[in-house]
Amino acid sequence: MILEPLENADRYAPLHPAFPAAFEFLRRRDLPLLAPGRHELDGGRLYVLIEKKPGRGKDAARLESHRRYIDIQYTLAGNEVIGHRPTCTCTRVTEPYNPERDIEFFGDAPEIWVTLPPGRFTILYPDDAHAPLAGEGDVHKAVVKVLLEN
Repeated sequence: MILEPLENADRYAPLHPAFPAAFEFLRRRDLPLLAPGRHELDGGRLYVLIEKKPGRGKDAARLESHRRYIDIQYTLAGNEVIGHRPTCTCTRVTEPYNPERDIEFFGDAPEIWVTLPPGRFTILYPDDAHAPLAGEGDVHKAVVKVLLEN
């Protein structure tokens, strides 16, 4: 898990060939104006989900992980709270891996909670089980999905 302000994104651009395009998209001035939903950047290799959702609170947030995609989650408004636990330590599968949705859910508790205020991003690899929308109040965010294979 990486947690940084967007102005530090260039430090992480070399980690994946699609990261430069992902960070360029997150720097768009009109990003807060985009409609919720899926926005294609490079087909199934790179796309973004714009979300405006209420926080669920820590008790209702569920750990999830992905196998094919890296998440870059960026907060536009509100305070996103995300729980984290290494995927390899998750033992209570509540929903088995769904390859069509690239997601599985766990009943384990997060080991740590981080707050992602506006202007900050986190990079979550398949090794990072995460429980998004764990805060209170509305959250407006962009979730860039980066295919692991290129």
